[in-house]
Formats: sequence, C-alpha cells, structure tokens
Amino acid sequence: MPEIKELSCDNTEEIKTLFAEIFMSEPWNDDWSDEKQLHNYITDLIGNRNSLSIGLYDGDELIGLSLGSIIHWCTGTEYYIFEFCIKTSRQGKGIGTEFLNLVSDYAKTKGATHVFLQTERTVPAYDFYIKNGFTDLKDHVSLFKNFD
Repeated sequence: MPEIKELSCDNTEEIKTLFAEIFMSEPWNDDWSDEKQLHNYITDLIGNRNSLSIGLYDGDELIGLSLGSIIHWCTGTEYYIFEFCIKTSRQGKGIGTEFLNLVSDYAKTKGATHVFLQTERTVPAYDFYIKNGFTDLKDHVSLFKNFD
C-alpha cells in the first residue's frame, strides 16, 4: 500500500526526476530540458514558507507528487495545488484518486478548508478532477501575457 510523506528541499532531485519523466511525455510534452529552469521551478514550489509538498511512495519509490502551498484566502485556508501527478506507468489504476484523497485529508490537518487547482480542459487531468468532485469554476479565468 503506497504511503504519503511530506517533501522538502532535501527531496529536490527525486522530485525533478519524476516531474520531468511525467511532464515531458504525452499528453503534456513540456520541454524541461533546461536543467536550471527545472531546478528553479521545483525549488520555487517546494522552498517557500507556506509550501505543502507531498510525495506518494511505494516502498522507496516516489510515484506521485502534489506540490502546493497553504494560502490564507478570504473564503478560508486553501491548499493550492500547482502540480499534481502520478508516475505514468501507475496511472489508470485508481492510485491518483487514492493519492488525491490522502492529500486532501493531509491538507485538512494543516488547516485547509478546500483545495484549489488549475488544469486545461483538453487534457485527461480535467476529467480526472471532475470525477473526483472538483467543480469547474465557469466564471474563473486564467489570463496570460507574454513579454516579447
């Protein structure tokens, strides 16, 4: 039975390895080949004072990540998940749902009253989150501006 552990900067290398393995593959195809950029991104997520980064382990093997922060918002304390993933070879077996439930329960022990995250509608993660009780915030919009 997999178990969760809170992660810290001591886990940076194993986090980077799993993260790149997952997100440089289908359906994401993100380019994390710039080692410095990957390192900075991961340490941004796990190194802040409100970080709540959780790993899912099967024995000594890291198979899942929930990288987020505790945010004190006007509607209550939220666990904002920036990255959530399960090792590709372990997907489709219910492990993600189990991990999400464990993460939610753990975040509650840290004072969180809800979970917030963003994903794209066109990727399988969207259906996964809807299946697991998340609501699509129809009035919520993500905006982006490129500096060119």
